[in-house]
Formats: sequence, C-alpha cells, structure tokens
Amino acid sequence: MTQQLHHAAHWGAFTGIVKDGRLLRVVPPPADPAPPAILQGMADALHSPIRIDRPHIRKGWLRGDRGGGTPRGGEAFVPVSWDAAASLVAGEVARVRDAHGPASIFGGSYGWASAGRFHHAPSQLHRLLAAAGGYTGQVTNYSYAAGMTLMPHVVGGMEIVDRPVVAWRDIVQHARILVCFGGITLRNGQVNAGGGARHEMGVWLRRAAAAGLRIVNISPLRADIPPDVACQWWPIRPGTDTALMLALAHVLIAGDRVDHDFLARCTVGYQPLRAYITGAADGIAKTPDWAAAETGLPAADIVALAHDLAAQPHMLTAAWSLQRAEAGEQPYWMLAALASMLGRVGLPGQGFTFGLGSENGMGGARVMGPSVTLPALPNPARSVIPVARITDMLERPGDVVDWNGTRITYPDTRLVWWAGGNPFHHHQDLNRLLRAWAKPETIIVSEPWWTPAARHADIVLPATTTMERDDIGSGSLDRHILAMKRLVPAQGQARDEFDYMADIADALGVRPRFTQQRNVDAWLRAMYGQAQAGYARLDVTLPDFDTFWDQGLVEVPEPDHPMVAFSAFRADPAARPLNTPSGRIELFSAGIAGFGYDDCPGHPVWRPPVEYLGTARPGQLHLLSVQPATRLHSQMDMAPLSKASKVQGREAILIHPADAAARGIAAGDVVRVFNARGACLAGAVLTDNLLAGVAVLPTGAWFDPLQPGVPGSLCVHGNPNVLTRDAGTSKLGQGPSAQSCLVEIERFTGVLPPITVHLPPAIEEP
Repeated sequence: MTQQLHHAAHWGAFTGIVKDGRLLRVVPPPADPAPPAILQGMADALHSPIRIDRPHIRKGWLRGDRGGGTPRGGEAFVPVSWDAAASLVAGEVARVRDAHGPASIFGGSYGWASAGRFHHAPSQLHRLLAAAGGYTGQVTNYSYAAGMTLMPHVVGGMEIVDRPVVAWRDIVQHARILVCFGGITLRNGQVNAGGGARHEMGVWLRRAAAAGLRIVNISPLRADIPPDVACQWWPIRPGTDTALMLALAHVLIAGDRVDHDFLARCTVGYQPLRAYITGAADGIAKTPDWAAAETGLPAADIVALAHDLAAQPHMLTAAWSLQRAEAGEQPYWMLAALASMLGRVGLPGQGFTFGLGSENGMGGARVMGPSVTLPALPNPARSVIPVARITDMLERPGDVVDWNGTRITYPDTRLVWWAGGNPFHHHQDLNRLLRAWAKPETIIVSEPWWTPAARHADIVLPATTTMERDDIGSGSLDRHILAMKRLVPAQGQARDEFDYMADIADALGVRPRFTQQRNVDAWLRAMYGQAQAGYARLDVTLPDFDTFWDQGLVEVPEPDHPMVAFSAFRADPAARPLNTPSGRIELFSAGIAGFGYDDCPGHPVWRPPVEYLGTARPGQLHLLSVQPATRLHSQMDMAPLSKASKVQGREAILIHPADAAARGIAAGDVVRVFNARGACLAGAVLTDNLLAGVAVLPTGAWFDPLQPGVPGSLCVHGNPNVLTRDAGTSKLGQGPSAQSCLVEIERFTGVLPPITVHLPPAIEEP
C-alpha cells in the first residue's frame, strides 16, 4: 500500500511517498517556486547504511578510560542494550552533578537539529538536564553572535538581525539602489530553521532587477548574487567592508551630504564618530584613497556610490557572514551609522537591514506572531558560556572571560552531552578542539548517523530522524505552520529523544517534571494551542488542531501594510524611543565604551584583522568558508547531491585561475590546503568569478582525519575548520571569526587516501 503523508525538513515542506515502510521519494508543494534539490536525498538519508542501529559505548570507556588527555575518535565501539545505555547515562549525570555540581555538565547541543519544534533535540536535552538539577549552556549562536550582541546597544534590540523587518515588495517599490555587503546568496535561501513552504528569495531578486533596481554586490565572489540577476560586482578584499563604509561616510561628510536633521533627532554620538572618520581623532582620514588601499576597490567608484546613495532611495544590507570575522561587530555598527548619516532609516523599503540573503524567509512579508515552541525549563545552574568558546572552556576551567560587559567563569567540565548538532562542523580549529575534547570524563552523543560527533563520543544513543516521528514545523521567518506526520517506523533500535530521555528522567527521579505527564500527541496539541492563542491576540484565526493536522499546512496571511523598521521611532523619537540608554540610535555607545574593551571601543572603527590579505605573506590566500549549496551545514553530507558536488570525493574549493596557475594546479586536481593549525585535501574548481587571492571552501564536509584520534592529522575530506582560527570576534560579542583565515594551497601528489567517514566506524560485538 502506498501512502502520501505531509512532512517537512529545513529545506521545506513536502509530501512523502511511502510504501511498505520505506520512503520512496518526496514531492514539494506545487506552490513552491524553487524547492531545493536536496529534498530528494531525504529517502537516502533515512535508509542510509551509516544509521546508528543501536546504542554503543566506546571500548576504552568501558575499560575505564575516562578522559585524561587521550584524544577520542580512534577506537572501536561496543553495542549495548538500551536499558544498559540509559542506566549508564543516568548514572553519569547523577554522579557528575552530585560530585562536581551541575555546572560541570555541559549540555551544548548547538545546531539546527530538526525542523520539528517538539522533537527538537537540544530543547529536549535542556529540559531533561534542567529538570535534573542544571547544566552549563550556551548564549548567542554561530550564525550572528557578534551582531546579536552588538545591536541591542545600538538600536535597542536584535530583531533587525534575525528576523524580517523589511519586505522585498517594499524594497522593490521604494528603493532604487540595493547595496549588498556580502551579497544575497540563494544557497542560504534554501533553508529555514522551521521548514517553510515557499522559497522566494530568487523570485524577489529577479523581480527587483526587472524593476530596474540597481543591485551592488560587494563580495569577493560574484556568485553571491545569482548569475542570472544583473548586478554591479565589487570584488572587495575579505574583511575590509568596514573600511569601505567609513570611506563612503567620509565622502558624505566632505560633500556636506549628511542628513543632519535625522542625526540630530534620531541618533546620539555623531560627533565622536565624525572626528574618527575625518581623522581629527587619530590623524588618519578615512578617505576613499585610504579605503582603496585596504579594499582593493577604486576610490572613484567609492565616491560615485556615496553620491548616488545620498541622491536616491536605497536599502543597505549586510550578510550574516560579515560579522563571522575578527572585529565582526564593526561592519554591522558602521552599516547602521552610514544608513543614519544618509537619513532614510524608517522609510518604506529603505534604510538598513541584515541577513536579507542569509535564510529562507528573510524579506518575506509576515505578521510577527508566535512560533510553535516547546517551553523551556529554567536552568538552576545559571551557567553559560558564549557559544563559540567551547574549546576555551574545556582547556581552561576556572578562567574568566569577558563577554558583553560581564565576566563569565569557565566551569570544570566533566560531562558533555550533545544532541542535535555537530561541534566537529561548527567549531573552528578542529585540531585544538580534538585535544580539548579529550579532557571531559564522559561524552554522550545522541545522533541518527555515525557523524564525526558520534565517532568522538563515549556513549552513542541512536535517535530517530524527523521522518520517524510526528511533529510540527514552525519558524520565526516563515508564515507557514507545517504538520510533520511520521512517514515510517523507527529504523533499527532508534528512539525519539523524548522517549528515551523520559526513561532517563525516570531513573533520575524527575520524569513528571520533564514530561509534564503529557505524551507526544498532548504536547503537539498544547504547543499548537499556545501559538493559536498568540495569533488570536493579533486578530489572526488559526484552524483547530485536527483540521490543521489533516490539511498538513496553515498559512498565516501576509500583512497588507508595509513592513518598516523604525517608522514609529522616526516619526516621533521622543514618544516612541528605542530601547537604548538614550532612546536613540547610538552611533557612540557610552555603555560599550564603559566596558573598556581594547578591541571594541565606543563607536565603529577599522581594526585590521590578524589574518587578511593586508597581512598575507607571499603565497598565502584568504580562505572563506561559506555555507554549502548541497546540504545544510554538515547535514546530508552523505546524501547523493552532496557527494556528487565533490571532486574525487573531496569538497570542492574555488580558486582563481591566476592563483591556480601560479601553483601548478589544474581543474579537477586534488590540492592540499594548509596553515599552522592544520591541513585538508580538497578538489580544485577554477573560476574567474572570484577575487584573485581568495579561495572558497564550503563548510560541512564531515571531518575525516587520516589518522582518527590524532590531532593534526590530515583531513582527507575537506573540512575547512581544520584551518580556521578559534578566536572571539571581540570581548563584546565573542562570536566565531572563521572568515579571518589565511592558508597556502599546493597540488597534492601523494597516494590519494580513501574517504572513510561515510562508513560505520569499527564495531566489536560483545
């Protein structure tokens, strides 16, 4: 019997075609104008030979090897029963909590996990650990940590960073210039944390170009605007966007094209910033000629763009990737300052925004109603670290780190439990992480597949995929709520996190607090009901749960009015102040200045990165590690689409033909990419749609060291995070700075090693 069942993934809604307990294929909704091809790999992932079929324990851990500095990742695993695994996990949580305190349990689990909001692995884990006494968690995220920390100081909130505050329809109608720092990349537009039923980013970009909107793509990569969309490509040197923005501001000041009325009514701190831009403060005028030396862009073009922005309606946008670099706070702050100097903030389709091309749904017109969400439990330990400081925490227990005006003490981490994420994808300097990963006594990983995280665990718990359970897809960027019906039974001995964590909670004596005495159906109804009530307060009526579940999708109507950030504030700053100390946009922040951070003073500044083309030695290239087009982060790396995109089995690296010729590299060659932190193999793809001196290696190829468990071993698969620098953006944001990275590249001439990470690890039957 063949069934057709509604479901969803990060790549969007789909109907699963199921026969005899197997998913045959998926069919996107007919109304989706651009469903991602990666959806077609869902069946391959579900029935993959590297599914974890039962619980496993690292052989050395069973012998008593509990941390102590020996790197994990090179040992065989021993399968055990679920009863044995659950008992061991409960015992370890209780032991560490009672002997060392709950803060010694790190419940990191950063990652997208699943589009489903109930069976969301980190949320379930955090509920369990909170119910059991507490844990150390994480604040901010790898996507926009610097921006989300900075912008509340500047505009009173972070909404402008992580949600749609302007609609594409308003940009097309009201703006004449769209300046895209970091481009608008359709590969990012494939995904949305809660699913989504339509992929419209490309549709709107093409409409904008057809309407005559001048699009300026300021990026080292031409493809950061789709090739069929007309744009002006400004191939800027990576990490120098702040210098360009400062020079644009200098032109405005020099030509008296600044909107002084807007600055006086709606901002504070212009004079200190002006003194810095003109050079009165430090003796260095941030002129177009000065910026040309840093950015590689012609000074005359900078002057012309500044004049055009002063004369025409415009929207300025910056990709999330810009702030994932050393001093990543600065381009975001300066973008807000430049837009304020131009004076169009708060007008329809104009001003500034962030992340317009960073995720599906950004730029969509929607009522900002509630998402369907699993309620969190308060964490009694009240212990957190900035998300990208994992290795620091493991290396230096007791050390104190600055973050956003506070001082955070790193806990003595004895137990790590990871569910729904892959630190061996997200984190930088993986060889350093691998050494630090050896320090905890026990590492637990909940995973459907034998990912690098699972291979570096002590206890491995096989989790179901979304396709093996009922759930609801919902996200803050999308107007759709999606029914995710179970497509097939659980494969092997895989179990839902809610199911096995409830058993562990029972062993810890906290089952009622964890489950609230609800089963899955009761939770889904309760969560949907909360969202339904929230929308009712906005005069939006959602159908009852049973109707929704039967239909498979609820679409919240688009608002019929423009989406305009800061419009009420612009109209009357005194009556509608921002949530900043001054009530205005803070071009100078006394609060940040008061923190006394040498790497993030009180107004936007140019801070040359430690690693960028301005400091490169002969032979070095600037490496950008972008989001992949064939998967989400590292998810689905084992699927056919991802594998087909590789070169001789390695992740493809983009190299300019001139850089390749200088190194004797031809298209299709396997190359060794290396620096002092590590080395990996990649497959060369040559393109002149890339700034010379820059190489691009997508993230997400599963970490596959030639010698598992040996720090510094060559990654044969092409994971760029063996190369990236693990340092905070600044003491303010402490975000990841992966985009500030210099490497060397050479043609690989040795015997090509096999890819083993897409096969199960060594398993020894008991």
